[in-house]
Amino acid sequence: MGAGPGNPELLTVQAAQILKTAEVVLHDHLVPQEILDLIPAWTHVRNVGKRCGQAGISQEQIHALLIAAAREGKQVVRLKGGDPLLFGRVGEEMEALARAGVEFEVIPGVTSAMGAAAAAKIPLTDRRYSSKVVFLSHHTAGNVSPEWNDIALKDATYAVYMPGKNYGEIATKLMEGGLDAGTPCVIVANATQAEQQIHRTTLQELALEERLPAPSLLIIGEVAKPLPAAEKQKGDSGWESPKTEVVLELGKTRRVQEESPYARTARAGSD
Repeated sequence: MGAGPGNPELLTVQAAQILKTAEVVLHDHLVPQEILDLIPAWTHVRNVGKRCGQAGISQEQIHALLIAAAREGKQVVRLKGGDPLLFGRVGEEMEALARAGVEFEVIPGVTSAMGAAAAAKIPLTDRRYSSKVVFLSHHTAGNVSPEWNDIALKDATYAVYMPGKNYGEIATKLMEGGLDAGTPCVIVANATQAEQQIHRTTLQELALEERLPAPSLLIIGEVAKPLPAAEKQKGDSGWESPKTEVVLELGKTRRVQEESPYARTARAGSD
């Protein structure tokens, strides 16, 4: 189950309902307390998350806990930050459950890239600049290390999960791949939460940017440029006023629905 990027209001209705009936919840470290508080007091809750540089429970132990609790007939929730299908090790856990003959379902969540983009008011795709989105993890854990040599695409948006502390390394590899040094970048830390921070820069200046606390996400591409300022024009009085707006004509059905009963009575009398 995905817990979303952190704001409990972004938890899906289905996820919130299932949490209320869960008997066992095994959650990642980054799931905020506000979401854990939604779990009933009688539920067995355990933190099985991993933190960079800190020893913790192994992935095999997590598999064993899931299988053991399920075989006891418990309703078990494996609660992950963001969406479980993206950089959440869910593939390994689903394979372990399948081999053990344990039935399961996947409840999606709002992934961190979507939460960060919404917080920074960035469209991840835009027909004028970006026709594709590349999701990357800069984390070196696991058997597959980050590769940057074959992904430098000028019409793409890059969403870099776990960018770490060496932003300059990311910028150098993308510029070596052909991206312009002036390409806009946005770093979002604690997206959608009260501690949220948003910093805007460019590839060229990315190495000089302050390192924001985890969890953070880096968005790179033309879509990350700031929104334009409001356009104004001076009227006859000399005061600045917004440009003339086009008022949409509502359909006949809509107008009839919104017409007051008094107006209808008067109109009927005149007919």
